[in-house]
Amino acid sequence: MNLDYLDIKKFLPHRAPFLMVDKVLSIDNEHVSTSFFINENCIFNDTGVFNENGLIENAAQTCSSIVGKSFFREDDILGEDVKLIGFISAIKKVTINACPKVGSTITTNAKLKSRFDTDEYSICTIVCTTSTDHKELLSCELNLVIQELK
Repeated sequence: MNLDYLDIKKFLPHRAPFLMVDKVLSIDNEHVSTSFFINENCIFNDTGVFNENGLIENAAQTCSSIVGKSFFREDDILGEDVKLIGFISAIKKVTINACPKVGSTITTNAKLKSRFDTDEYSICTIVCTTSTDHKELLSCELNLVIQELK
């Protein structure tokens, strides 16, 4: 899949100003890597710093794309076939080492740890790290619920 043409807004239910992922750098059934440029108008801008809530929301949006990807056909690069909703069901562990400054680009990497699917929804556990300039900002383990809207 050519990720240059992937519009992440088509695959995540979030919209500005709550969209915390700009670009999918790589993705498969078990891993994802995303980037996000923090601008001054970001709702998680806390006096020039992207705050802890923003880091966690960026992680959750990144993580949801691994399982969310499985709801779409491989050739549906426009994200037109399915609409999803997802939410954090548990934050199992989170460590925040630092918060990045506005004007930074963060990179978030996530790996699927476990997944349980029903006819109605998917529940997953995902481990995630976020960094900027090779400095780890966040590490976490999240449980997410992803559901297709009918």
